[in-house]
Amino acid sequence: MGREVSLRQSQWWEPLWFRREQLNTSPSPDTLLTGSLLSAGRGNTFTINCSGFDRYGVDPAAFQAVFNRKAFRPVINHSIPTLVNISFTMSAIVEVDAQLQLMTSFLWLNLIWYNPFIRWNPEECGGIRKISIAAENLWLPDIFIEEFMDVDQTATGLMAYINSEGLIKYDKPMRVVSICNLDIFYFPFDEQNCTLTFSSFIYTVENMVLGMEKKVQEISDTSRNLIRSKGEWVLLNIHQRMVKMTVGTNQYDQIIFYVAIRRRPRLYVINLLVPSGFLVAIDALSFYLPAESENRAPFKMTLLLGYNVFLLMMNDLLPATGTPLISVYFALCLSLMVVSLLETIFITYLLHLATTQPPPMPWWLHSLLLYWANPRTCCPTAPQKGNKTLGSTPTHLPGVKEPVELVGKVSGPREAELNGCPESTRAQQEDEAQRQHLVDLWVQFSHMMDTLLFRLYLLFMAISITTVIVLWNT
Repeated sequence: MGREVSLRQSQWWEPLWFRREQLNTSPSPDTLLTGSLLSAGRGNTFTINCSGFDRYGVDPAAFQAVFNRKAFRPVINHSIPTLVNISFTMSAIVEVDAQLQLMTSFLWLNLIWYNPFIRWNPEECGGIRKISIAAENLWLPDIFIEEFMDVDQTATGLMAYINSEGLIKYDKPMRVVSICNLDIFYFPFDEQNCTLTFSSFIYTVENMVLGMEKKVQEISDTSRNLIRSKGEWVLLNIHQRMVKMTVGTNQYDQIIFYVAIRRRPRLYVINLLVPSGFLVAIDALSFYLPAESENRAPFKMTLLLGYNVFLLMMNDLLPATGTPLISVYFALCLSLMVVSLLETIFITYLLHLATTQPPPMPWWLHSLLLYWANPRTCCPTAPQKGNKTLGSTPTHLPGVKEPVELVGKVSGPREAELNGCPESTRAQQEDEAQRQHLVDLWVQFSHMMDTLLFRLYLLFMAISITTVIVLWNT
């Protein structure tokens, strides 16, 4: 018979020709051919004829009886579950679709289990310790990924490696489109945590248990080193947890892998945040244009129009669903520019009102203006009705080259000159001087409001941008 390979088998899996001998029936020629490769040994042991393995390679017919039983779980005692060790290597993160909540990645899935019916002694089989067999000829564990949302497009004709101890290793590449709960609030500085849950579709814990082929840290390190794509996402880490899922009265073993990934924000910082920051900075600097300038309001309107065009052009880079923090940031910048334009319109209106028909200035506003000009000066008493007299304290207001007398009187030489004029001319000149003084007060008030609103604008902008940056960092 030549050299033989020992193959352990239970009595229920005896070749058909053994049963026919017990029934005193004649085996068919095909059965005799199979039986010539497997001969009865002691107890539950069968042997494989290894003749020619060292000269002609492995004879597939030697394993044909095992191949014929591929529909059944390879165990000697069916009360003992099959242990399947799982690991994978993530080779690429292709795409993360925020709108569909999907992550597309490439995996090399590794499955290892034990088949007690495929064992041989390498010394008796020409020193052969490992062979490769087409996976379609073997029993394969029905491991699937629960988050899988596409048709499995694994290539056919894959091979499995079997060593002399009956240990089978099956590797297959997979393009995994898995559902992932994406939180895009911190876009583009977001980190996502997707899960890949491996489980059996049919076998419960009484028939199959899952284990780890290697440590999860080794899986994580290998995946990070293997990913060569310089795409949008970076693999941070992989963690693992083993659970049991209960469905009715059945329990299924599961291994959950948590895949932490982070977005590369450079593209969005350069194309979104930097231009937006430049436009807001220019809008803030436009406050240094003179309030009386006719180009200040048109300049701000041009900036506002340009910012809206910028948002329309960059809209494709933003997530299609949800409200990320960057959208709040853009809305905030747009609001600041609108407020800046409204402030300019208000100041322009004040200046126009002051130079055309200045209304009487209330005493409290006059006091506030004096306090703004010189905080140490005590507030004057309330002026008389109609602002006929605005006080007697000479004050040098910012923006006015010469001290202005708040009483509304003209200087000594001018008064002496007017003494020789008719009374109506003197009263008219006094009214003109008082009106000019009122114009100066309203102009000064406009400049004061412009400075105040500019400081409030800077304060609000600083607080808002700081808040956004803090939220992004957390």
